[in-house]
Amino acid sequence: MASKYITLISGDGYEFVVLREAAMISPTITGMLRNQFAEAKTGRCLFPEINGVILGKVVEYFNYYHKNRDKEDVLDMEIPVDLCLVLIEVADFFGLDEQQS
Repeated sequence: MASKYITLISGDGYEFVVLREAAMISPTITGMLRNQFAEAKTGRCLFPEINGVILGKVVEYFNYYHKNRDKEDVLDMEIPVDLCLVLIEVADFFGLDEQQS
């Protein structure tokens, strides 16, 4: 049986343990964990092109979304202006722009 948690690893070696259910909002991660890839067996997903600061913000979003998914009138998540452009690109990579209409 798969673990309740997975580990996301940045290109600069930072590791983030995240609730599997929260990370599965990403079609990219879902694909990695549901197919015959090594990540499905180990529960560890390496993202060599993403640094720790950015991946940390992505993990923060996974947890934020998971915690607030059934709530209304939720405050926006704080995002530093200097990270916005990179986070838009990474959100596209993870398929997060496909989540809600």
